[in-house]
Amino acid sequence: MMKFGEKYAIAVRKPDQEIEVKQDIYQSVLPIPNVYKIPFLRGVASFVDSLVLGMKTLTWSASFYEDEEEETSDESLRDDSTIDHDTEPKTNNKKILTEAEINKKEKKDKMIMGFTMVFSIVVAIGIFMVLPYFLSSFFKGMIQNHFLVTVIEGFIRIGLFLSYVLLVSRMKDIRRTFMYHGAEHKCINCIESGLDLTVANVMKSSKEHKRCGTSFLFFVMMVSIILFFFITASSPLTRVAIRLALLPVVAGISYEIIRFAGSSNHVLINLLSKPGLWVQKATTKEPDEGMVEVAILATEAVFDWKAYKEENF
Repeated sequence: MMKFGEKYAIAVRKPDQEIEVKQDIYQSVLPIPNVYKIPFLRGVASFVDSLVLGMKTLTWSASFYEDEEEETSDESLRDDSTIDHDTEPKTNNKKILTEAEINKKEKKDKMIMGFTMVFSIVVAIGIFMVLPYFLSSFFKGMIQNHFLVTVIEGFIRIGLFLSYVLLVSRMKDIRRTFMYHGAEHKCINCIESGLDLTVANVMKSSKEHKRCGTSFLFFVMMVSIILFFFITASSPLTRVAIRLALLPVVAGISYEIIRFAGSSNHVLINLLSKPGLWVQKATTKEPDEGMVEVAILATEAVFDWKAYKEENF
C-alpha cells in the first residue's frame, strides 16, 4: 500500500498471479479541515489514519484469498459429485448475495475492523505505556531518584517494544508482510535517489527509510521518556492518567521529529535516526522481484515519479 497526499493505492497479487490495483481517496477520520497542515496535530492524525487505513487495506487484500478458498471449496464439491454415480450428482450451491446482503456484510466487516483496531490500541497502550510504569515501580524502594526511575521505565518500554518486534518478525506470515514493507521502502528510496522506478533499480535500493512508521514508534518511546520526567503527581492512578493524556502530545512531537529527519542529512539528525533504522532491520526484509513489481504498481498509481525526477534531478 502506498499513500501520497489524499490518494492511496493498494496492489495485490492474486492467487492466479495477476496483480490488481485499487486507487482511492482517503479522508482523515479527524473532522478538522486541513489537519495535515497543522504542526503537531498532524502527527496525531497521521497515527490514527495509518491504523484505520492499514486495517482497511488488509481487509481488502484478504478478501481475494477468501474468494479463492470459496472457489476451491466449490470445485471440491463438484469433484466429489462425480465419484458416486449411483447417487444424484451434487451441484454447485454457491449463494449469490443480494445488494442488501452485501451491504450487511460490509457493515459487519466494518464493525469487526473497528473493534479489532480499538482492541489493538488498548492492548498496545496497556503493554507499552502502562505496564512499563508498574514494572519500574518495583525499583522505587531501591532508588529514590524520580528521574532515574523514569529512565528505567523508558528502557523497559523500549525493551518490550524491541522484544515484540523481534518476536513477531519470526512468524512466517509477518515475515512476508515485512518483505512487502521492505519493497515499499525500496521504491521510495529509488525515487528519491533519482533512479527510474524499475525492478532492477528498486532491488538495489535500501530497504530502510528515515520516515518509516517503525522509526516513528521508536521516537515515541524516546520522547515519552523526556515528557514523563515532568510527571510528579503522588497518586499512581493520576500518573498513569497523565501518561495516557500525554500520548497525543508524544505522537505529535515524534511526528515532527521524523518529518524533519526525513528531509535533512545533518550529521546530528542522521545520528538520532540510527536507532530507528536499526529497528527497521527487523521490520523490513529483502523482498523478491515479484513483491517489488507489486510495490511499483502501487507507487505509480499515486505518484508521478517521472515528473518528480525531471523536476528534482
